[in-house]
Amino acid sequence: MTTATHEETLGFQTEVKQLLHLMIHSLYSNREIFLRELISNAADACDKLRYQALDNDALYEGDSELRIEIDHDAEAGTVTVRDNGIGMSRDEVIENLGTIARSGTAEFLKQLSGEQQKDARLIGQFGVGFYSGFIVADDITVRTRKAGSDKAEGVEWHSKGEGEFTVADIEREAHGTEIVLHLKEDAREFADDFRLKSLVRKYSDHIEVPVRMPQVEKARDEDGNEIEGSETTTWETVNEATALWVRPKSEISDDEYKAFYKHVAHDFSDPLTWSHNKVEGKLEYTSLLYVPGRAPFDLYERDGARGVKLYVQRVFIMDDAEQFLPLYLRFIKGVLDTRDLSLNVSRELLQQDPKVEKIKSALTKRALDMLKKLAKDDEAYQTFWNTFGSVLKEGPAEDFANREKIAGLLRFSTTHTDSTTQNQSLADYVSRMKEGQEKLYYIVADGFNAAKSSPHLEIFRKKGIEVLLLHDRIDEWLMSHLTEFEGRTFVDVAKGELDLGDVEDEEEKKAQEETAKAKEELVKRVKEALGDEVQEVKVTHRLTDSPACVVLPEHEMGFQMRRIMEAAGQKMPEVKPILELNPEHALVARLEGIEGEGFEDLARILLDQAIIAEGGHLDDPAAYVKRLNALLSA
Repeated sequence: MTTATHEETLGFQTEVKQLLHLMIHSLYSNREIFLRELISNAADACDKLRYQALDNDALYEGDSELRIEIDHDAEAGTVTVRDNGIGMSRDEVIENLGTIARSGTAEFLKQLSGEQQKDARLIGQFGVGFYSGFIVADDITVRTRKAGSDKAEGVEWHSKGEGEFTVADIEREAHGTEIVLHLKEDAREFADDFRLKSLVRKYSDHIEVPVRMPQVEKARDEDGNEIEGSETTTWETVNEATALWVRPKSEISDDEYKAFYKHVAHDFSDPLTWSHNKVEGKLEYTSLLYVPGRAPFDLYERDGARGVKLYVQRVFIMDDAEQFLPLYLRFIKGVLDTRDLSLNVSRELLQQDPKVEKIKSALTKRALDMLKKLAKDDEAYQTFWNTFGSVLKEGPAEDFANREKIAGLLRFSTTHTDSTTQNQSLADYVSRMKEGQEKLYYIVADGFNAAKSSPHLEIFRKKGIEVLLLHDRIDEWLMSHLTEFEGRTFVDVAKGELDLGDVEDEEEKKAQEETAKAKEELVKRVKEALGDEVQEVKVTHRLTDSPACVVLPEHEMGFQMRRIMEAAGQKMPEVKPILELNPEHALVARLEGIEGEGFEDLARILLDQAIIAEGGHLDDPAAYVKRLNALLSA
C-alpha cells in the first residue's frame, strides 16, 4: 500500500470548465473507443522509452520487454490499463493531464531528429485521447513514474472529470503508467473479459506492442473438479502485435494474404487477386487491396457499407472508409494505413483534405491496374466479370479521368460468338474490325435473344461486321458516357442514319439512292396512312430479311432506357419512331400494290411488327391481332 504525500488540488489549465464536459460528452460518438485511445497512449509511451533507451539502455531498469496490460475487476467495476513505457514526472503529469488538448506525443515528435521522426510509430497527436476515459468512468486514477527516476518519485493523479484534479507523490516500484477507471453504472459492461478482448482485437490488433490480459486457471483433481485455492494467473497476448501490411511483400506468403483477406472481409472464400503497395514521398501510406471471389448481398445498394478499413499508424480508425475508392469499385476490400490524414479530434471522421483526393486517385489507379493484370487470366477474369461486371460498368459515367482504362476492362456479348456469355473485350472487337470499318457498332435490347435476333443486325451479319450485343439494364446508360474507344466512336445501330463507311462501295450507295427515289411515292402514302404515329417513313438498306424496323433519332434516349425509366414511375416525353421499310421484301411489294383501307391496315401491321421485333409494347394489341387475322384470311 502506497502512502500519498505532498498532496495538492489544482484546477485544470483552462478558463472554461465546460470544455472538459464537451470533451467527455460530445467529442466521441462511440463509447467503446476509450480503450483504443488508452492503448494508443500506452503504445506511445513504450515507443518513447524504446527511442530514449537507444542512447541510455539503463532506462529499461532491467525490464526491456515492452508491453501493455489490461486488467479488470467486475465486482469493483474497474478497468486498469498499464504499460512499462517511459512514464511521467510530476511536472509532466500536471502538463499533460492537467492541460486539455496538450499532447505529450506531439511535443516528443518535435524533439526527434528527421530520420527518427520518420520511423516513429507514435499514434496520439491531439492530447485528448486520455479524456475519453471519462466517457465510461466517473473516477480515474493515474499512477506513473518516469523511467530512470528514483522509486520515490512516483506520481498519483486523480480526478472525477468535473473541473479539478489532485496530484500526489507516491513511491512506485515499476516505471511506466497505470490508469484505473472506475466505471459508471451504465458502463459496467466493459468490466468483462470477453468484451475487453473483443475491443482490443477490433481497434488495436495491429499495435506493435503486445497487449496482454490475465488468464486465471485452476488445477483439477482426478475427477475433473476444480481445486479451490489452486488458481494460477498467466498473461495472454490478445492482439496479433503485427500488421501484415507493414511487412515486406517478399516475406508474405499467398496463404497469409488469403487468410488476412478472410479476416478483413469477413469472407470464407479466397480472393481472386490482391495488390500490396507502399508509397513514400510527399504522401506516405500503405495499401493492401483485394478483389473478392464472390459478391456481397448488398453489392447493388449504392448507399450500403463499403470502402477499405482505415488505420493510422496501425490503429484502427474506421471500418468503411468510402472516401478512398469511387462507387464503381465498391466491391474492393482491404486496408489503408497512413500517417498523413487530417482526422478530426476524435479520430472517427476524416476532415476535407486534398490528401484524401490524392490517395483516392492513386488507389483507384492501383485497383484498375490490379484488374488489368487479372484480365490476363481469362478464367479468373471471367469469374470476376460474371460477379462484378455490371458494377464496373458504372465507371465511365463516374470517373472520366480513367474512362479509357475502364473501357479496356469491360466485357460484352457480340455477334462474333453469338453467346450470352460476356467475354469479348473492346480490344478483341477492334482487332477483328473489317477493312474500311471506322466505327464500333452496338445494339441495346432488354435481353440477349432480343438483341441477337434484332432486325437491325441483318445488314451487319450480311456484311460480316461485328456488333456488340448489350442486354444488361445498365448498358444504355453506360454507352451514353462511353462515346469512344482508342479514337473510334460508338454507334447505336438502332438510332439515326446507318453509315457503314468504306465497307460499302460506291455502287451500293448509288443503288440505294436510286431505290429510295423509286419508292418516294410509297413512302409518302405510308406516312399519310400512319399520320402522327411515326415521325418519318423512309426506305432502308439495313434490312435483308425483315419487312420493316423502327429507328430513333440519333441523340434520343433508347427504347430500353425509356422502359426502365417508365417502370420506375418517371414520366417520359413521347417520342415518335422512324419507320424504315425494306423495299426488297415481299410484304412491302404487296403493300405497294394495295389501295384503300387494306393499305392502311397492312401499313399499321408492318409498324406494329417492327415495334414488337424491337421489344416494345403495343398500345392496342387487340387491334393489331384483328388486322393480322384479316390479312391472313384474305
